[in-house]
Amino acid sequence: GLPVFGETCPQYLFLSTDNLAEPDFEGAKYVCSTPLRPKEHQAALWRGLRTNDLQVVSTDHCPFCFVGQKELGRGDFSKIPNGLPGVENRMDLLHQAVVDGHISRRRWIEIACTTPARMFGIYPQKGTIAPGADADVVIYDPHATQTLSAETHHMNVDYSAYEGKRVTGQVETVLSRGEVVIDQRKYVGHAGHGTFVPRGLCQYLG
Repeated sequence: GLPVFGETCPQYLFLSTDNLAEPDFEGAKYVCSTPLRPKEHQAALWRGLRTNDLQVVSTDHCPFCFVGQKELGRGDFSKIPNGLPGVENRMDLLHQAVVDGHISRRRWIEIACTTPARMFGIYPQKGTIAPGADADVVIYDPHATQTLSAETHHMNVDYSAYEGKRVTGQVETVLSRGEVVIDQRKYVGHAGHGTFVPRGLCQYLG
């Protein structure tokens, strides 16, 4: 009878121990906690997301560079900085899951937007498009294709955990509280626009 929730992260849905085994110390790029699991575990995670046994897909963001940081672990794996960069890729990877048939488009929005807002007690100010809510709106092209790469991402890190992965779907425009901050995939916002949103009590997730 206690309110509990379960989450997973993009790396556990799209990466595996195969990445840790990459040669020439490339596997150091994928050292994170909890560790990556065998690829066959992914089916159970997708099933949990469909059945609501897992309620959300979130991610931290640990942009340790490979050169000069992850490389500190050469000769002693315990010195590899722990964590992955990837906050920029979360929504596009989850849309690829829609394309691949793992989850529905409605479920994509629930696990990435609506449910987190409820968990942090900021719904319906956030997490929905409705009168009185903040006008946080993403216009998303579900047919655009892109290749994830360190050459094109905006994160300040020298590698991509998803280097070379082609995904379908890309953001076109983003409004934050009604103000355009991304226009035709270009950032047009300004410093100081952000505002503190105090969290409230977690709302029912069932």
